[in-house]
Amino acid sequence: MKALQGIKILDFTHVQSGPTCTQLLAWFGADVIKLERPGIGDATRSQLRDIDNVDSLYFTMLNHNKKSITLNTKTAEGKKVLEDLIAKSDVMVENFSPGALDRMGFPWEYIQKLNDKIIVASIKGFGPGPYEDCKVYENIAQCTGGAAATTGFLDGPPLVTGAQIGDSGTGLHLALGIVTALFQREKTKKGQKVSASMQDGVINLCRVKLRDQQRLEKGPLTEYSQYGKGIPFGTSTPRAGNDSGGGQPGWILKCKGWENDPNSYVYFITQAPVWEKICKLINKLEWVNDKGYSTPASRLDKLTEIFETIEDWTKTKTKYEVTELCDPEGIPCGPILSMKEISEDQSLRDTGTIVEIDHPERGKYLSVGCPIKLSESPVDVERSPLLGEHNIEILQDLLGYNEDKINLIQSSGALGDK
Repeated sequence: MKALQGIKILDFTHVQSGPTCTQLLAWFGADVIKLERPGIGDATRSQLRDIDNVDSLYFTMLNHNKKSITLNTKTAEGKKVLEDLIAKSDVMVENFSPGALDRMGFPWEYIQKLNDKIIVASIKGFGPGPYEDCKVYENIAQCTGGAAATTGFLDGPPLVTGAQIGDSGTGLHLALGIVTALFQREKTKKGQKVSASMQDGVINLCRVKLRDQQRLEKGPLTEYSQYGKGIPFGTSTPRAGNDSGGGQPGWILKCKGWENDPNSYVYFITQAPVWEKICKLINKLEWVNDKGYSTPASRLDKLTEIFETIEDWTKTKTKYEVTELCDPEGIPCGPILSMKEISEDQSLRDTGTIVEIDHPERGKYLSVGCPIKLSESPVDVERSPLLGEHNIEILQDLLGYNEDKINLIQSSGALGDK
């Protein structure tokens, strides 16, 4: 039995943040019905296509294990179908602009009348405040959530990260909120509203930088490399390059082949308990007892020299060789893996973190699998649905409509072209 088997979710989401949330719930066994515009569907079906007239990888990788129904809710029949779907669902998830559901004629009060046990989950760009009506995309969320201001190098501009912490990160937050609300409903027998804003999600992921903002008010951040270089701190948490955020000095170092391979690097942390092992590995045993190097505090003003010395050693070895030598000694170290290397990693395929999917129109492609593993609820990743693929199945099997009613709905244009 799947963990969320029997839970019916009405997926009124599009692009990335909402579909990330509903896909995760679908992986855990929820029956997710994706509502889409007739003839168009989710905007990502046609965005960044690599094959003409075929659902893009953008769409397919965010909508596994779902069913698709096309519905024009501006028609009387389409609105009635939506009302019946709400009445049959446990959860409704949406990431429209603020007020869109109200304008469609489905405010929270009316949804509750249709189904007082339903959970209505929403993703917005911002929570209540001066920006709540602003349109938000991934990079805007990163910038307004503190990530960009604290990413990059001290002498350069703010940078966004390639990890989709604004969109996918918020979708993961919302999924937790939905599951929590479902758990509470078991006790209260009542539904509720669940919300997650993209700005809030990014701020939550930037908690260590908020930690450092408060520490900065008491004095300089000694683990930041700029402290060792004698560069004064300003009034806000600075960009820290590739410094480790955990208090142990760390840096990205070149490895053999770096001249031609942009990913021939390792991340290396000079953790205090293994300092002697590091010195032995790089043939600098004199540092072990030298007062200028023997303690973490004494090394702070020499971190540039220390990492340059370590890098002289790492440049003689591949990133994999460095890792193989460091790991047995307990020295924190990891290779910089490219997306190509990740896609070809057999161990990630064995665990289902990377999966190969067969699609009826595009053929085989790689996708991410479920990042969370449950021992009693294994995940089977199924292909994304074609647009409107499950129209008749949903009307017939879920809503119990007979053939005459289905024909009436089809002829009304509620599902698309008459």
